[in-house]
Amino acid sequence: MQQPFDTLVPDAATQLQTANPADWPVAAGWQPLVDGFFASAGGQQLLAFLQARLDAGAAIFPPQPLRALELTPPEAVRVVILGQDPYHGRGQAEGLAFSVASGVRLPPSLRNIFKEMQRDLGTPIPAFPVPGGSLTNWATHGVLLLNTCLTVEEGQAASHSKRGWEALTDAVIRHVAEGPHPVVFMLWGSHAQSKQAWIPTDRGHLVLTSNHPSPLSALRPPVPFIGNGHFGQARAFREARGVNGALGSA
Repeated sequence: MQQPFDTLVPDAATQLQTANPADWPVAAGWQPLVDGFFASAGGQQLLAFLQARLDAGAAIFPPQPLRALELTPPEAVRVVILGQDPYHGRGQAEGLAFSVASGVRLPPSLRNIFKEMQRDLGTPIPAFPVPGGSLTNWATHGVLLLNTCLTVEEGQAASHSKRGWEALTDAVIRHVAEGPHPVVFMLWGSHAQSKQAWIPTDRGHLVLTSNHPSPLSALRPPVPFIGNGHFGQARAFREARGVNGALGSA
């Protein structure tokens, strides 16, 4: 029988060990933005909060909060998929929105993402226990998988919301949206769609909106996630610009 993921991987590999951003690598193009944030009053308050929670023995996920910025340099971003905060189950979060570590059973939202890809593009759904829930291949091929809050405590969804991460992720969205080339923004659910204010309307971006892929909303109006056709639209947009990518091949 397949053992639970958290019995196979030591705690150090699944949770945050330090509140020092020097231990959280990012691609060189993001470094000035990240350094500026952590030097600010808001960034310092966030680090103090994280350190206090670590000192109190809290289990904080993921082990590398800035992994999306490590794997997808700003100059490489062609698609942005926004999530809310990391998965709060042990062994799930790997620092990329909606992605889970290889070998972890697919969470419901990620399964619905794969269902829509199968419907829209014909891409097979990965079957557990075959490792298939990690989206690192997307991240290394231009898909910025960004949660708007980058840490969470075990079993407590949104526990680090409004502690400061949002200022950094807003800055990341603005930086991408003000960049030199058009980008696809996939905004699923009201929380992600609230970030649309940071996306200029005169840069040629493709902004796609629908309900969140959560089972609670994936099939409901006004715009169900299942059937939204976003993956096909994103692929057509990218191919029209001569840009290939990993969507549909993770």
